[in-house]
Amino acid sequence: MSATDRIPLLIDTDPGVDDAWALLMAFASPAHEVLGLTITAGNVGLEHTVRNALKLCEVAEVDVPVYPGCAVPLVFPAEDAAYVHGRDGFGDTAYLAPTRVAETEHAALAMIRFSRSHPGLLLVCLGPLTNLALALRLDPTLPSRIGRLVVMGGAVTGQGNTSVSAEFNVAFDPEAAHVVFEAFPAFDLVDWEVVLRHGLPHADVEQWLDAPAPKAAFYKAISQRTREWSEGRRGTHWHSADGLAMAAALEPEAATGWHRHAIEVETGGRLARGATIVDWADRSGRPAKARILAGLRPERFRHWLRLALA
Repeated sequence: MSATDRIPLLIDTDPGVDDAWALLMAFASPAHEVLGLTITAGNVGLEHTVRNALKLCEVAEVDVPVYPGCAVPLVFPAEDAAYVHGRDGFGDTAYLAPTRVAETEHAALAMIRFSRSHPGLLLVCLGPLTNLALALRLDPTLPSRIGRLVVMGGAVTGQGNTSVSAEFNVAFDPEAAHVVFEAFPAFDLVDWEVVLRHGLPHADVEQWLDAPAPKAAFYKAISQRTREWSEGRRGTHWHSADGLAMAAALEPEAATGWHRHAIEVETGGRLARGATIVDWADRSGRPAKARILAGLRPERFRHWLRLALA
């Protein structure tokens, strides 16, 4: 495939251990050109997520610009996930600081600019949707220039990982998720519950991370804390939420099925703030904008994960 035939890809992310594996997958794809990384707070604060993105580009030896975005949710403050990812988001390994610096352009403005210079681009959102919501408020015509939007977020039957009913990315900024889901005429959703159906045995992951490659060694170090946390709470399998979303974005043909329904985000409520409410019976009459991933061929998921570390 020639450089001109590659699919332009913009990634909005909050690195994050699982974001890191997903980004390495995108960098390794021969069919995609990563235009840039737009960065939000989420897993940890913005200072750390920007630094982590820069470091990962350095480790992967890719020259991809990094655009800092929103440091807080649109309306209400939210707790990060440092207890999972480490205080710095990369396992507190005290890695050598990146030599590159971030761009000065704000992530939301970069999104709008790339949508104009590369109409029809693939936009993959791996973190809270704050940057994209802000971009939509600045330019409501943005969805018309996005070829495909893939979102990692939600818990489509209420089996959350942050609260009883909510998944972290949506729960961190429900108002932003509401703005995005209302604005786009169609989008693909990879939710937490499909992630749980695609667990990877810890023994397999350990074997992959022992590969004699710099990317594997770096990822093994930054993920050590998170993998130990996961094994203590979720048992024998490791779950790469952002990796699954990225695999579905890079190779949609690997999906084993999709469900198309209307979806709304609960922005209030005492028990269900951040819940993603799916109209499974199509009762509301609202447009069925969300295409929800039902499954991904396991061998293709593993292919992308291993390719990322090579």
